[in-house]
Amino acid sequence: MATNSTRPLSPHLQNWRWHATMASSILHRATGVANYIGAVLVSVWLVLLAAGPETYAVWEELNAGPVGILITLALVGFTFSVSFHLLNGIRHLVWDAGIGFDAKGSNLRSILIMAGAVIITAGIWIAGGLL
Repeated sequence: MATNSTRPLSPHLQNWRWHATMASSILHRATGVANYIGAVLVSVWLVLLAAGPETYAVWEELNAGPVGILITLALVGFTFSVSFHLLNGIRHLVWDAGIGFDAKGSNLRSILIMAGAVIITAGIWIAGGLL
């Protein structure tokens, strides 16, 4: 059987040029997973809080030490994850209406969504006096 050289090749990462929409799609999936993990960690914190002062004191001790820096970084990351996933989810709702599929506009909106998530995250942590 002869092969036709004009037939298109199957797309592969080596054939694609990275662009903002592709990065946004991958980040949307990653933040979805991160949101599940973050929700579990926030739930553990709430259980410790509800268990009483003695149990919550363990959390406060842990948070006061060097591990507290990691906890804070994880919470900042979780805030970014929720912010990005929300903004990108709104874009997906707009796409479901059949709007916004142009390549240049989609790339621009991807960049704006990523920047917006960073701004929202910084705003939340600065407004809360936590950074």
